[in-house]
Amino acid sequence: MSPIITHTGDQQERWLRDYVHTKNAGAEFILPWAVDTFFQAIDGIKKTFTDAELKALLEAHKGLRLLPDHTRLSYLLLHIDTLCKTTDLHTRYGISHSSLETKLRRLDSTQTTALMVWASAFWLGSNCTAAGMDDYIR
Repeated sequence: MSPIITHTGDQQERWLRDYVHTKNAGAEFILPWAVDTFFQAIDGIKKTFTDAELKALLEAHKGLRLLPDHTRLSYLLLHIDTLCKTTDLHTRYGISHSSLETKLRRLDSTQTTALMVWASAFWLGSNCTAAGMDDYIR
């Protein structure tokens, strides 16, 4: 297995040392759990939102630099609301702003974070085109 370099803050590093003894042991312990949790959340999200809503959510994260403190539902709701009001994001994808907001409000914190990471990650890939969106949301 190839090594994974982790970038953690001081607080996370202290936690890993206190509970798992080393940063590497902590990464080996937590990473598989985090990946499984992420993909379970994404599977549920893909069943909750329509294809058009998922595409709008991807579009909403284009050029967005995602920071850990911004992976909160309140931030996501404000961001989507602003884009709907200023750029008619919902109209471009033929979706209801209020329906999208209602679905977003039902997300828990893990789902919210997973959605935002998933949507932001699309724009880091090599296939970030309109056609690529169709493949990505499947």
